Amino acid sequence: MPEKKSIVINTGPILALVAALGDLKVLKTLYDEIIIPFEVCHEIRQGGKTGFAIQEFEQASWLLKQTKKTKIPPFLASSLDPGEASVIETALQNKISTVCIDEAVGRRIARLHQLTLTGSIGILIKAKNTGYQINMMESLEQMKAQGIWLSDRVVKFALEQTTTDK
Repeated sequence: MPEKKSIVINTGPILALVAALGDLKVLKTLYDEIIIPFEVCHEIRQGGKTGFAIQEFEQASWLLKQTKKTKIPPFLASSLDPGEASVIETALQNKISTVCIDEAVGRRIARLHQLTLTGSIGILIKAKNTGYQINMMESLEQMKAQGIWLSDRVVKFALEQTTTDK
């Protein structure tokens, strides 16, 4: 397995991973430290219309769930939603190089701050290619069934990048 490291993760990828795999254990196998900013914790705990993924999130006691609001600079606050902005700012404040964001605008702004990016699909690919038991096609279908939008290009990329399930 490759060297583990730290990551700061946004709401969307947490929901997507629970949809794909039923829990968040995959994160623990790939990273030593998984930081969830206060704003992301708040978004997940609000639960949307269905309360999806709240139980799985709360059961993942090994996630480092921040308990204080992130001080977000004006540029990030005016450009992104609170979750994405807090992910980028938390990474910058803690000198963590990798963030997990699925939304395009958040990804662009993370790149502007020289952060390394991954998303829910990137985590699934990394896990699959390092031996974690994932049926990629089934995981992608489960994400779609939960209402997570995936383009045909992303699905094709995910299947091409994994060593099986093509």
